Amino acid sequence: MSITVEEKNRLISEYATKPGDTGSPEVQVAILSSRIATLTEHFKTHKKDNHSRRGLLMMVAQRRKMLDYVKSRDQARYTALIGRLGLRR
Repeated sequence: MSITVEEKNRLISEYATKPGDTGSPEVQVAILSSRIATLTEHFKTHKKDNHSRRGLLMMVAQRRKMLDYVKSRDQARYTALIGRLGLRR
């Protein structure tokens, strides 16, 4: 249900704003999006796993808060991020 180290390192290198960046909102949102996608696939086969579903809802809320933060600071950065992640249509 978690992402692999290689996947996490790939996301960090892809969404980092500068070398060694692991804490920017872009990186954090990308990692959360990957974890959310993994859990969503998990629920297709394990429909009654309510304990993990609570974790999924908490991750979605955390991602929403981070996206709201980015949107309040820099609108262009926000639109670029959601475009790269393919979150909103």
